[in-house]
Amino acid sequence: MGMRVTQGILNQNMLFSLQQNNKAMEKYQNQITTGKKVNKPSDDPVTAVRGMAYRSSLNDIEQYKRNADDGLSWMTTTDDALNEVTAVMQRVRELTVQGLNGTNDPDARYAVAQEIDQLKEHLGEIANSQIAGKYIFAGTNATTPPYSVASKEFENTNQESIDLQVGQTNIVQINVNGTNVFTHGDGIFQVLSNIVSGFNSPDAGANDYLDQLDSQMNNLLKERSELGARMNRMELSISRLDGLEVSTTSLVSKEEDVDISRAIIDLKSQENVQRAALSIGARIIQTSLVDFLR
Repeated sequence: MGMRVTQGILNQNMLFSLQQNNKAMEKYQNQITTGKKVNKPSDDPVTAVRGMAYRSSLNDIEQYKRNADDGLSWMTTTDDALNEVTAVMQRVRELTVQGLNGTNDPDARYAVAQEIDQLKEHLGEIANSQIAGKYIFAGTNATTPPYSVASKEFENTNQESIDLQVGQTNIVQINVNGTNVFTHGDGIFQVLSNIVSGFNSPDAGANDYLDQLDSQMNNLLKERSELGARMNRMELSISRLDGLEVSTTSLVSKEEDVDISRAIIDLKSQENVQRAALSIGARIIQTSLVDFLR
């Protein structure tokens, strides 16, 4: 014996159908308004989870890019500072050659000593170079000046590296160890002090000033070469991150962004279904009312 379909069941089915249709219409209206396929996880759980995963990856990429940009700025500032140090040392060497000329009288040697002493002061300023309020040659102790104006010496002993993560497994050192630059051998400041003292002394004999200067300059070249290699690596990382950002943004868009034309068509279709359902529902209710009156 078949189940009897009562008027109540017909009414319930009609109401359920209308409710489902209203939900679908609301979904398409939200898509058109926001431009997004999923406005709440229940719209499409799989797409929602996948979209969140892509967006999380995009957030990581954006953070890596900020790190890389900050790191490259630090490294560029450091390279500029080392370039200045190199220029100072080249000038000191020229003056030293001039001062070692046996035809120079004490006054000429004194003049050379004075200029080298001023260049030494300038080196102290370079040693205290900063970026965003942080001393670039102070290791991780970046809030304390590494060069002491009072003692005229490079006093920082912090040799810790400053590393930035610019990829899931990519970490790059951005700083140059200040002790490697300024305290190599006898130290740049001590070498220059010795030259100044020697030229100020009328009885000073022959010294290995040029050898000491060459040793310091060779060390500078080594430090700059290592920094340059890391800068190249950082620039490659930035280029790679730019590409990843574009591709991941495309994936996010593919998962999240709605086809507006398709959504409008779907909405119109649901509106037609809604009108048809209401029309049928009206006839059902009208029929049941007539039966009741009989």
